[in-house]
Amino acid sequence: VQLQASGGGLVQAGGSLRLSCAASGGAFSGYNTAWFRQAPGKEREFVAVIRSIGGTTVYADSVKGRFTISRDNAKKTLYLQMNSLAPEDTAVYHCAAGAYWSDYERPAKYGYWGQGTLVTVSS
Repeated sequence: VQLQASGGGLVQAGGSLRLSCAASGGAFSGYNTAWFRQAPGKEREFVAVIRSIGGTTVYADSVKGRFTISRDNAKKTLYLQMNSLAPEDTAVYHCAAGAYWSDYERPAKYGYWGQGTLVTVSS
């Protein structure tokens, strides 16, 4: 499956953005899908995941209550609604798809990745 992330940009602290990740070429509905982010000089970190079966969602503590992950299987698209953005949210955001639910916070568990979209939050 191929993934294409979009929706990043420059926003002031306290603002909102919605990221999208369009899938093609595979059975999107059968994959667990997640968002990760990578800030300059830092390792890629888990942001949120949504399970293919049942739609269970899990969030990193740093975004809980501010970000919402969702998906539309008919449109083969994953979303990340980001509210109350802060400068520490600045990063390249990547979408990912994988077949396994265990260790969902580990990038190595995902076999498919989008190219990333840059989110910059100014103070």
